[in-house]
Amino acid sequence: MQLVIENLSKTYANGVKALNGINLSINKGLFGLLGPNGAGKSSLMRTIATLQEPDSGSIYLGNIDALKQKEEIRKVLGYLPQEFGVYPKIDAELMLDHLAVLKGIANRKERKEVVEALLHKTNLWEVRNKNISGYSGGMKQRFGIAQALLANPKLIIVDEPTAGLDPAERNRFLNLLSELGEDTIVILSTHIVEDVKELCQDMAIINRGTVMYKGSPDTAIDTLSGRIWKKRIRKKELDDYRKLFRVISERMIAGEPVIHVLADTPPSGFSNIEASLEDVYFSRILA
Repeated sequence: MQLVIENLSKTYANGVKALNGINLSINKGLFGLLGPNGAGKSSLMRTIATLQEPDSGSIYLGNIDALKQKEEIRKVLGYLPQEFGVYPKIDAELMLDHLAVLKGIANRKERKEVVEALLHKTNLWEVRNKNISGYSGGMKQRFGIAQALLANPKLIIVDEPTAGLDPAERNRFLNLLSELGEDTIVILSTHIVEDVKELCQDMAIINRGTVMYKGSPDTAIDTLSGRIWKKRIRKKELDDYRKLFRVISERMIAGEPVIHVLADTPPSGFSNIEASLEDVYFSRILA
């Protein structure tokens, strides 16, 4: 099954053009959607999830028209938004059971088996009777994935899932997403480059509602091979270097900027370095 998005556009009432003719084809596995805050990632996710209407374009999951067959797409969709609300005074097992009823799992025995399996899968079994309000950020995200997996979805959307997680929780969550991607289309929308590099075989970079790149992370990095140059400079020199070169990023180290420059020929005083996905990201969003 493939998710095909064609010529998708959306302009909000305030004049912001959130999506500008988006075209994407996404296969089974983990697909990374990279972009800065305000790039249009969440607008795209909400449109795919049937939470808002586009102005034009189409979305098909296999032979399901997501814009015309909303109930059909919802039956096979799991969605973990950037912020999701739950009843804090209810424990995870009871909440999942309630959500399973809403998903159409009417048989009590079947529902019990599904809920217990998901609690084990997301490593929440030992805390299944604890109120969700007492969960850590990572536990809440894993509960979010558990509810997204109800009814065996064919498409899972997760929007900024690792933001705010500590390193241990982030690793647990990414490992879980990696497992899910073996059998399902999983769209990972994020601004964290490392998450995409570690997990995804296919990706897109989106900025200002436009797809700036679509392909594999490795292929994207190869396009910059031999073209990234690094130099440590004084802070007062930064503006001059920006005028002279295509500075794609700078990072303060010991109080002084270290800049990365994209150039086909060696700039004087710079050292050549191996390109990274972060270099790809900055070179595309600053294009």
